[in-house]
Amino acid sequence: MDLSRRGFLQAAALTAAASGLTVACGNGSGSAGTKNGKNLTMWYWGGALSDKVVAEARTHFSKQVKLTVASIGGDFKQKLTTTLAAGTSVPDITGIKGEDIASFLPNANRFLDLNDLGFKKVSSQYLEWKTKLAQTEDGKQIGFPIDIGPTALFYRADLFDKAGLPTDPDKVAAQAGTWDEYFALGTELGKKLPGTYLINNISSVFNIAVGQGTERFIDRDNRFIGDQDHIRQAWNTAVRPYTLGIDAKINDNTWNAAIGKNLTTELGAAWHALDIEQAAPKTKGDWRVCATPGGPANQGGSYLALPKQCRNPEEAFKIISWILSPENDARGFADAAIFPAAPAAYSMPAMTGGDPFFGGQKVIEVFGPAAKSIPAAYEAPADAAVMAPFMTGLTSIEAKGVKPDDAWKDAVAQAKQIARRQGVK
Repeated sequence: MDLSRRGFLQAAALTAAASGLTVACGNGSGSAGTKNGKNLTMWYWGGALSDKVVAEARTHFSKQVKLTVASIGGDFKQKLTTTLAAGTSVPDITGIKGEDIASFLPNANRFLDLNDLGFKKVSSQYLEWKTKLAQTEDGKQIGFPIDIGPTALFYRADLFDKAGLPTDPDKVAAQAGTWDEYFALGTELGKKLPGTYLINNISSVFNIAVGQGTERFIDRDNRFIGDQDHIRQAWNTAVRPYTLGIDAKINDNTWNAAIGKNLTTELGAAWHALDIEQAAPKTKGDWRVCATPGGPANQGGSYLALPKQCRNPEEAFKIISWILSPENDARGFADAAIFPAAPAAYSMPAMTGGDPFFGGQKVIEVFGPAAKSIPAAYEAPADAAVMAPFMTGLTSIEAKGVKPDDAWKDAVAQAKQIARRQGVK
């Protein structure tokens, strides 16, 4: 099951009209043409930006340009890729999902270099590791960071209390500091609260365990390293909850029911808080947040980019700089749990207040330090494609009872085939 807030909030497109949005492709730019156009278009997907901030941007810049915004549903990457290839109806400003940015870097010539428009002057306001993920080897910056996804452990304080376990975030973090300690905690919870589970599925563990390292599936020399110890270790970590019987094995649409009933904890990024809140509103006040077992990782977080056909690059850059200023980033978090890539936002009132859903806890005290400590890792253009067989393999363990070692061998074999087709050594 995809627990992405982006997927979860696609329904936001249905209410886009309230913010002056149009749920359509609109008449985008064609060729490069004039560079002082007065009509600009912007594409993004539901939940990628604060609709309130975007609506204010349209008014704020109305004397300079008319900004038409479109909330695009469905497969955003495919829609954008097809449009860029055709070269017609191309938006002047577009979002790019964090998991897709690496795949666009080989075609960086389809976008303007934001450094030429002034990004270097403001880049220090944004987390360096996030900025570099949208940067080519020769330093071209194609993406302006929207947000990031620092991970944490969400847990049901009421169920922990019922099991006689600590409920204070610092104490829970201390008791679940490592993966082994976390799984031991889950085993204890399972014994004291029969019928409950620690995690929704083992893929969620694998995703975070990989993100806690400094290497992924392909190295900077374009060599496949998905069969090496760092990935095998992440795989073994992910399989542990399954073998311990604390895995709910949720890989379908039953998560919404489980999150309000028999899941005691949930691993996920800052934006995942909104998933939980919308799926289980009756559990308001029962949840708390603490540091991720084994250390922080990042999940998701997107960018705004300017295609080369942009009809007014200077004004378009002013618009995205305004939308993604630290002040408006903080508002984005308050509006839709969009966690800022600008650390200055973390100390602003919009982010420092207590969250009623989490019992009044100031969750920024967990996510802020995590965001600043996320390990930097090279992400190759083919990384997501090569990772896919591992995720499928973990699901096959849960759904089909495939032996973990057999699933590992199959995943590595398939990943190598995909890597070769993608030109990886």
